[in-house]
Amino acid sequence: MRPDTPATPAENEHADHVAEAERLERTAAMYPEDAEALLLQAAAHYELADVRDRATAHYDALLAAPDVHDPALIRALKAANLWEYGHEAEAQAIIAGLRASAPRDPAPWVIIAESLEAHDELEPAHETFTEALELLIPESERDAGEAAYAKHPLILGRHRVRRLLGADHDAWDALADRVNRTAVSLDELHDPKRLWALGSNNPAELRAEIDRLHAELGSFREALSRPFPVAVLHWPSSEYAELLAAYPSLTTEYPSYEAHLASIEASLRELAASGTGNLGIVTGTVPSYEAFAASEASSPEDASLLPQYATTLAARGRAVAWPPEAGGVCWCGAGAAYLECHGAGA
Repeated sequence: MRPDTPATPAENEHADHVAEAERLERTAAMYPEDAEALLLQAAAHYELADVRDRATAHYDALLAAPDVHDPALIRALKAANLWEYGHEAEAQAIIAGLRASAPRDPAPWVIIAESLEAHDELEPAHETFTEALELLIPESERDAGEAAYAKHPLILGRHRVRRLLGADHDAWDALADRVNRTAVSLDELHDPKRLWALGSNNPAELRAEIDRLHAELGSFREALSRPFPVAVLHWPSSEYAELLAAYPSLTTEYPSYEAHLASIEASLRELAASGTGNLGIVTGTVPSYEAFAASEASSPEDASLLPQYATTLAARGRAVAWPPEAGGVCWCGAGAAYLECHGAGA
């Protein structure tokens, strides 16, 4: 493009995304404790700018890091991105590996299943959604007709793909109908014939489709605006010992490690009993806590920083949902099943 030629809106938009990605990269260099989250955002902006090789470079760098927080999510994002710019074989290999590894978090499953769906691989998409639901939703939730909010995209996505395949309703589809929060039924929202309505010259049909799209948009906005969990801070035993050795005044807050673990479970049960939802546990480290205290121009010995530190970790996406799923491992790190450990008597 000549220097005196005005940029098109699309070119301006791409430039804006690249500029934002580069800003996030600079911020990540300044705050290494947040680098993973920041670089994932940068990669997303590169994808929006259609500079997908730079997004892949970020995914590769994060996966090579020794302290990567969520490798399954990053691999899923990498696969979806690779497929969009011609690397289908590599993307399919990554997706196959993720399915075999059976991650316990819904997000990687959603990404790879929707990537398969987007490329008209409807049967593999259906199989992937189904595998995820059978793995992540225990029978107790299915029987109760409930599912954690984070799993709703899997339930709804499977329903959508089955409508495209023309499959009959089954028990999972019935659960999808129950978790649907829009005013429009899922059968209508996921009707393949809606695509035809978008090209209609009939004002009534177009009006009906706009109403459906508004309903979908409302559910997407609700998902995006969902707050991060109300989280309680957990110190692993080694970090606990290091924390109190460095800052002995915190023994008033943490008289013993057993009391620390018991207080976590008790606090979470009390919050749940009061009607508070979306609860979680964040795991602290002494270097991260010291960096947080320095950012607040305060001393790590100030016990009032501890709940603020927990909230900051939760806002960074570091919270693990509480309570663990039926049959899940206890959050305390002992390796025992939750219901045989701190969840006994729950």
